Amino acid sequence: MRTVVTLACTETGDRNYTTTKNKRNNPGRLEMKKYCPRLKRVTLHRETR
Repeated sequence: MRTVVTLACTETGDRNYTTTKNKRNNPGRLEMKKYCPRLKRVTLHRETR
């Protein structure tokens, strides 16, 4: 039931992280605050398809 998703930075568009999520519990797109190495600060990362 868990699927691998990629997280992309909303400011640069870089795909920096991969994680897993449960589609049954979280049907929408995942959003997390993560560190962006290009900007050298924490930014919002969203799930990409």
